[in-house]
Amino acid sequence: MGHVPRLALMLILLSIVHPSSSSYDFEHCKNSVKQWASSSLHSDTKDGHILKDLLFFLHVPRTGGRTYFHCFLKKLYSSALECPRSYDKLRFNPHKPGCRLLVTHDDYSMMSKLPTEKTSVVTILRNPIERVFSAYEFSIEVAARFLVHPNLTSVLKMSSRIRSKNGGISTLEIWPWKYLVPWMREDLFTRRDERKRRGPHSAYGNDSYDMEEIVMPLHEYINHPVAMDIVHNGATFQVAGLTNNSNIREAHELRQCVITHEILGKYVLEVAKKRLDDMLYVGITEDHRESATMFANVVGAQVISQLMTSTVNSNNKNNNNTSEQGPSVSDSTNDTTDDQGNSSSSTVEEQSENMTVGKLMKTYETCISSLRSSQSQRRIASLKRISPANFTKEARRNVPDTLLKEIISLNSLDMELYKYAKEIFQKQHQIMKLQDSVSSVTPEKWHHMMFSNIDSAWTVVYFLGFLFLIFLICFYKSAKRRISKVKV
Repeated sequence: MGHVPRLALMLILLSIVHPSSSSYDFEHCKNSVKQWASSSLHSDTKDGHILKDLLFFLHVPRTGGRTYFHCFLKKLYSSALECPRSYDKLRFNPHKPGCRLLVTHDDYSMMSKLPTEKTSVVTILRNPIERVFSAYEFSIEVAARFLVHPNLTSVLKMSSRIRSKNGGISTLEIWPWKYLVPWMREDLFTRRDERKRRGPHSAYGNDSYDMEEIVMPLHEYINHPVAMDIVHNGATFQVAGLTNNSNIREAHELRQCVITHEILGKYVLEVAKKRLDDMLYVGITEDHRESATMFANVVGAQVISQLMTSTVNSNNKNNNNTSEQGPSVSDSTNDTTDDQGNSSSSTVEEQSENMTVGKLMKTYETCISSLRSSQSQRRIASLKRISPANFTKEARRNVPDTLLKEIISLNSLDMELYKYAKEIFQKQHQIMKLQDSVSSVTPEKWHHMMFSNIDSAWTVVYFLGFLFLIFLICFYKSAKRRISKVKV
């Protein structure tokens, strides 16, 4: 019985990632990809850097997006404004009033179900090498939590019972972990069974990324068809809208065309770059402090302003309705739905009125410290189950250069997109610094600057006048010599 689900899982994964070669002829692929790219490059996005009614946080996995969700967005938007079941595909009406925040791993193709003209998109990108490491480690970390069970069969039975009882969303239901974690879980149980069969082992080596008796080695992971389809160039495919979780019907064919014929990747990259250009905000994981500050100033400030405006308009509308209806109607109303609406409105009002960019950053610092602590504890507890394998920054530094170069090669599109995102980030950063410097100069500061430096200003004027006088004298003498030569 245990071998049946294993076989079924592998067949599903292989059917996803192994196309028939006849289906992906180069000319056919080239025409299909170019046609898709051409239609995708036509954008109706206007005022991309102004916050619109709906904020869509396109969360690229392992970029720190969860931190932004918990420590920024949930501090700005009340639960009443968050779109339901965000991470579990789009199972709600995006035109529903009150749906103002969507956070999901679903790719850019989600925009086909959203009111495009009323939606702003934000995202964060990470160095592709670090993102591959993190995806590998997190897949194993989550999968290792199941090693408390005696075998894989008991895990599958337990998982099915929990899904039937629990109405929430687990990691195993979220893309891409719904593919990567079961794959790693299957692998961990296979290796554990093999160790039991062979008996105690004296030594496993010192390289956690190449400890094949315990976990799948990194070199094996990056060359596996599942990683080829889901992990490598994952950010580019996600921003372009061509993951295996896409709402575009031909996404699988287009993605496999690009994987089969790497030269076609330039069309997908062009679309992904255009999408970044149109976004409200693009953050960089490695520039953590600057990204957080920019998010608070670019996105946070506009959210606060928008919510305060909507609250004022809502209050004015309610006041007008109350004055028109008279006190007798107001006193006699006792509707549950209205009470709930008022409650959510007051929550929004409280959050927006009391929040400022400065307070948002302080709240973020406190939140991120707590979140990182809990994540670290959970990670340590999970990795104990695959000891002596342990993934650390120091261990990453010992990974051979040949393996790093292979990761770079397999993620060539992501490398280019990350470079482009950094350029966008630097431009945004410069604009923000310029705005800060301008806004910080008050009339009082200008008055102080002008009169406190009056002596130095006059010194500059005298010096420039002296240079100008010397220039006139030289010019006069030169002209006089030329005239004398002409006379002779």
